[in-house]
Amino acid sequence: MLKVEGLRMHYQTASGYVKAVDGVNFELNKGEVLGVVGESGCGKSSLAGSLLKLLPKNAKIMEGKILLEGEDLVPMGDSEMRSKVRWTKISLVPQGAMNALNPIFRVGDQIAESMTIHTGVRKAEARARTDKLLELVGVDPSRGRHYPHEFSGGMKQRAMIAMALSLSPKILIADEPTTALDVIVQAGIIELMLSVRRELGTSIILISHDLALVAQMSDKVIIMYAGKIVEYGQSKDVYINSLHPYTLGLQHAFADIRKPKERLISIPGSPPDLVEPPTGCRFNPRCPYAKDLCRAKEPELLEVEPGHMVACHFWEEVRQNGK
Repeated sequence: MLKVEGLRMHYQTASGYVKAVDGVNFELNKGEVLGVVGESGCGKSSLAGSLLKLLPKNAKIMEGKILLEGEDLVPMGDSEMRSKVRWTKISLVPQGAMNALNPIFRVGDQIAESMTIHTGVRKAEARARTDKLLELVGVDPSRGRHYPHEFSGGMKQRAMIAMALSLSPKILIADEPTTALDVIVQAGIIELMLSVRRELGTSIILISHDLALVAQMSDKVIIMYAGKIVEYGQSKDVYINSLHPYTLGLQHAFADIRKPKERLISIPGSPPDLVEPPTGCRFNPRCPYAKDLCRAKEPELLEVEPGHMVACHFWEEVRQNGK
């Protein structure tokens, strides 16, 4: 359904071009959940904005293809994207969705507005569709007449998901959909999104910093670092058989309730400046496996096991030590 080839999106700043998405390749099939994981600043949200071409003025897609059912979105202008792609084919639940609702309009009216603007349906029909959407996401349709401040955090998130589903998109991008929610509400949002997938056949791109959450929900997972994909494969393979040092570092940074209480191991250092990223492998300044080759030559993203790709010169050593 979606195929991304060699995508590069850079931000122009006074210091130079920030290479936020730098040579990304992946595929998304119908009804599939694809997780995108990484630290803040690794390019996850920039990737989401690139897919919808919802980018600030200083951002530009430098090269690559975004093939949606075989049609390349990169050459499309904003008006064509608005009429043919956004909401109808690809929809977005943005990061910080709990603050995305307009406080002076009723929630139901805001959901219905997306339908009237994009399809021209009558208000009565849009309202009836809104009631069904609210019911689908587990909100009493009568609450559509309430204002955002009368909704809890979890209800606001559900309302935003309903809005994103208002035109029955084929792909739903959820950018950090459980951030700032307590664990009980998080579980409800996760189950909601999985039920949407089951009932509507919607493909989902789930963006998160939480590898455990993504492993639970996703069929496949992308690990991003410094604008690049460093590991890509089936969720179970990437989670259990990690082949990149960065993936192992993300796993060790989370507590495991099955093990005795112990101190978490953080990844030393911080993500690089993407105006002038390190030569060779971008993770090499923080990597315990780094050698001269890592500093001299950038590793390619290669399929080293069936369906499992990694960009690391010494992935065999990582696999051996990770067991």
